[in-house]
Amino acid sequence: MKFGAHLSESIQPEWSFNYISYDELKNVLKTRTDTQHWTETDEGYFVELLERELEKVHSFQNVKIGEVQRKLSYYNTQAQEFKRNGAEEETWRALEIELYRLIAEIDVLAKYTRLNYTGFLKIVKKHDKQTRWMLKSIFHVRLNTKPFHKENYDAVIVRLSSIYHVVQARGQKLKGDDTFSNVNSSAFVRDTTKYWIHPDNITEVKLVIMKHLPVLLFNTKKEYEENDSAISSVYVDNEEFECYQGRLEKSDMAQAIRIRWYGPTPTDNGQCFLERKVHREKWTGEQSVKERFPIKTKYINPYLTGDYTMDVKFAKLRSRGQKSIKDVELMQKLANEVQTSIVGKTMRPTIRAFYRRTAFQLSNDARVRISLDTELALIREDDYGRIRAGSNWKRNDIGIDWPFKQLPAEDIERFPYAVLEVKLQTHHGQEPPAWIVELINSHLVESCPRFSKYIHGVATLLEDKIQILPFWLPQMDQEIRKPPNTDFGFSSFLPRAWPVGTPQIGIRPAIPTRPKIEGTGVDGQMVVLGAKSLSEFEPKKPKTMDKATYQQKMAEKNANRRIPGSEQTNFYNQPMGMASSKTSVTASHPLIDNGSSVSQQGLMAPPARPWIDRVNNRDSRASLGSDSFMSHAGATEKNNQENNTDLLRKKSTIKRKRFGFREKRAVTPKRASDPVRMEPKVFFANERTFLNWLQFTVLLGSIALTLLNFADSPATQTSGAVLTVITLLAMIYALGVFHVRLSNILSTKGNRQFHDRIGPTVLCVFLFGAYFLNFYTKFIQSKNAPAAPAANAQ
Repeated sequence: MKFGAHLSESIQPEWSFNYISYDELKNVLKTRTDTQHWTETDEGYFVELLERELEKVHSFQNVKIGEVQRKLSYYNTQAQEFKRNGAEEETWRALEIELYRLIAEIDVLAKYTRLNYTGFLKIVKKHDKQTRWMLKSIFHVRLNTKPFHKENYDAVIVRLSSIYHVVQARGQKLKGDDTFSNVNSSAFVRDTTKYWIHPDNITEVKLVIMKHLPVLLFNTKKEYEENDSAISSVYVDNEEFECYQGRLEKSDMAQAIRIRWYGPTPTDNGQCFLERKVHREKWTGEQSVKERFPIKTKYINPYLTGDYTMDVKFAKLRSRGQKSIKDVELMQKLANEVQTSIVGKTMRPTIRAFYRRTAFQLSNDARVRISLDTELALIREDDYGRIRAGSNWKRNDIGIDWPFKQLPAEDIERFPYAVLEVKLQTHHGQEPPAWIVELINSHLVESCPRFSKYIHGVATLLEDKIQILPFWLPQMDQEIRKPPNTDFGFSSFLPRAWPVGTPQIGIRPAIPTRPKIEGTGVDGQMVVLGAKSLSEFEPKKPKTMDKATYQQKMAEKNANRRIPGSEQTNFYNQPMGMASSKTSVTASHPLIDNGSSVSQQGLMAPPARPWIDRVNNRDSRASLGSDSFMSHAGATEKNNQENNTDLLRKKSTIKRKRFGFREKRAVTPKRASDPVRMEPKVFFANERTFLNWLQFTVLLGSIALTLLNFADSPATQTSGAVLTVITLLAMIYALGVFHVRLSNILSTKGNRQFHDRIGPTVLCVFLFGAYFLNFYTKFIQSKNAPAAPAANAQ
């Protein structure tokens, strides 16, 4: 779908005259370039039109943001008044409905910003291509004077979150599950999964999460500022990139060491944190841990070189009683171990990761923690090729001024998506909350398990220094936006069917009922089934990829790239077949498979817009007690449930064939088996076992050959012959077991066996027989040997 058509479908009807006049600008380019050469007069006319459109969009956005801020102030005043003086349930419900409207308006405003910014970039690019007059650099200067595109609505969402959760809790303090926090930690299942979010969906994802979890503020004593969300981390590694290699291969005890600070660049007396993350394999029974300790900025350089230790600092903490003795001892042990690793392995700053984080969590409940990192930039800190950080622990030519335009292209990787991280902690046998399962299964996110900022930075900026690459690199060239194929999003909790003018005082709007998720009731309560972790609800992907495989995949992709105009396209230039296949269902869940196919063209729908489309010509500043919203939402819910119940199917967020996974389709819904994760260490373990067998057979063969060559009796030669036969049989058996185990490793069957009960047992029996035979013959020989004649007396 071309951008002009996409813009026409996505505009808000009541705001239609305030969008960029993309078609008008395009027609000016077309008519004036077709009839004549582009002249200076034409350029001046076009620039004037472009300036007029930029002023229109910028002014309208400022007006709407001002309205949103005034509404927030008014609703906050109302909520605090209701909280102090008490209010009826109907009054709380009416205020909650008004907040629903404001949530939808913020989402539409964020989409308005993205659409217009994209429109300006595309029309300027089209201008430069058709006229050969370069306008891009000049336009960016004008765009920075009216930076409507830099509004990320974080401050608005933070204020809205605090008001919304006061209203949702009816003025009571938000409480976590106290019984949960009292259970022994061994009764928990901890899981972390990561996803990519396209910039078009960032604000909607934030608002959807905000409905269930409040925005977590680390400093509640002051008003939120944009720089409060900035996080910078400098990762250290050595020339062999041991940390990169270990973290990518997920080796047991692999560690990552970084220096982290929050907000602007700290001063010499400012505080940073030195953190260490240690990965532990599940088979060890240990949990991966992240530990850290504070350190002043002025001590970081001597600490990295080993000239300064933290013993004095921790002694002061111990004497002042600021920390418990146990905590101080743990931090001191951590500081010494980290310093030993850095100095012993000659680690130096390698990559800096900068991003802005929005965290969602109940302040006293750590069961569900969600963070969304935006404006992610990965920056080189190494000195390969030229000096960057030098003898300092970080480079000093940048701060937190994203997008860091002063840096050369080879020093920075601006990640195009936001990174969503879901940290879940549940009881054994308990499923994740239903809304989280629906979120990770929706069109708003793209699964990317085990994504690492540091690994991505090294793989993209220092590719010539490493030998293996992460699996997600080919995925970077794919379009992760998908047509809405579920009802998740604003439609899952906003009253889209409420008519304008219905009374406001009434029951709270019901949440549309979605098809049941296995193990989850209709009311959203979690049902105890088998033990599940969040990672089971997403497709598995390989962890590493060598350079040759990556280059081969890129070559195949370029060879098979679609010729422009060769087939009909829709929805962000996806081929019609691909788009229709992705939209052949209206509800999706990765645990459910549907073997039957349905008509796909009939189910293709344009991108959904928030329910505010239906609330035209309404003054949202009206008093809270004048109207209500309870209407025929029940009929809409019933229709949606009937349409969606039988259309659950498995959803894969990656092109599974690209990585060798086959997609199964069963006639009846069933639980999908996870693809086998091919880890190199499994193959190496099989080879080590085979080599150990060979080592034993070589030793046994040496004994057998010695007996054969240097035997002084037929019985000893017989023993040597028997041991030789056993040695040859053991070699053949070891080779056979090696190939059988290799086949089992590559197999996808669920009943694979790796233990060997026959081989060691038979070998022990044979060896016992051979040694017993040798002992028996020697014993018989010594018994039957004649006694030596006695010496004659002199």
